[in-house]
Amino acid sequence: MIVAFGTINVDMVTEVVRFPIPGETIKGQDYVVLPGGKGANQALAAARAGARVRLCGAVGRDWLAKEALANLTEAGVDLALVHRTQSATGICMIAIDPSGENLMICANAANDRAKTEWLDGALGPDVTFLTQNSLGTADVEVAIAMARAAGCRIVYNAAPAEHVSETTLASADVLIVNEHEARTYAEELGLASEPARFAAAMAARYGKAVVVTLGPAGIVAGFDGRLYRADPPVIKAIDTTGAGDAFCGALAAALDLGASLDQAILDGIAAGSLACLAVGAQTSFRDRADIERLAAELRLEPLSPG
Repeated sequence: MIVAFGTINVDMVTEVVRFPIPGETIKGQDYVVLPGGKGANQALAAARAGARVRLCGAVGRDWLAKEALANLTEAGVDLALVHRTQSATGICMIAIDPSGENLMICANAANDRAKTEWLDGALGPDVTFLTQNSLGTADVEVAIAMARAAGCRIVYNAAPAEHVSETTLASADVLIVNEHEARTYAEELGLASEPARFAAAMAARYGKAVVVTLGPAGIVAGFDGRLYRADPPVIKAIDTTGAGDAFCGALAAALDLGASLDQAILDGIAAGSLACLAVGAQTSFRDRADIERLAAELRLEPLSPG
């Protein structure tokens, strides 16, 4: 069982010819309203990848709450730990440029009312705990400490990059960051910021697995005293919005289903790549069969830290 803890939002997405500069208005022709939020996205990605998933978080009592939870309900995600609050459901406004890159502005709203005590009784040795920094690091640090005390496997996507204690970083069985987040943590911890050297140093320091995602350049990962790299498949990206969440959810699902870390990383790369082939985050997540089919074409290769 995966227990995911994080934000639940509705995304409003429009395509633009380019991103605006401060004080400038750029107009998109149309927009779509889609479920989102890093907690909800990763929970759904894990469920689509074949895992049993329970999500903990908060929504409002407004019409957006139904939209935010629709895909999760359809996928069979357990929503017993999702609480309705008096605040509005969280929202993200997303602009996508012609290359598929995105720019986001988000309002936390109900997400700021999520409480770690809602996790009481939901954690244990048979649980893979999946979380990120989307709810703020104060709550995430408490939640990860609870998960560690309960004997969970912990998959921690330390994004967005914010200050967290070394105890929290060391508690993760798998730490996932992108290259920009890696640079931030490297500066804070006094480590080399180049992705491969960062992954190797972090893995050596904490004795855990560290994965740095590099977008179209694939991943580098440090674990079991070695450093690895993997290239993604060649694709034409339409929208990269959900790629990172798809990677995290699929990786956690594979581990929860008993796969090796090597295979879980390849499943994550496949899921993240497939998520770039459609607009939106949750609408782009593929099922386990699609992920396994693409993952079978990928390889994890040893890498010298240089």
